[in-house]
Amino acid sequence: MAAKEMIRLSVDVSPELYEIIDKIAQETHTSKSELFRKAIALINVAFEAKRQGERLGIVDQDRKLVQEIVGLL
Repeated sequence: MAAKEMIRLSVDVSPELYEIIDKIAQETHTSKSELFRKAIALINVAFEAKRQGERLGIVDQDRKLVQEIVGLL
């Protein structure tokens, strides 16, 4: 199986954002790079939903909307 070609990306963040990234990465036992990849994947879901006239939200176990996520795009 061929390895995926990767492109290095440099990102500047505030100290506060770095602390959030570091905390989530540590608590989820993942790298900061993987965390960014997952964040972009989530934003892409929101982007595609918006393009289709849909919305993104958090639902509880009864599928009741708890919070709509706005302002990502």
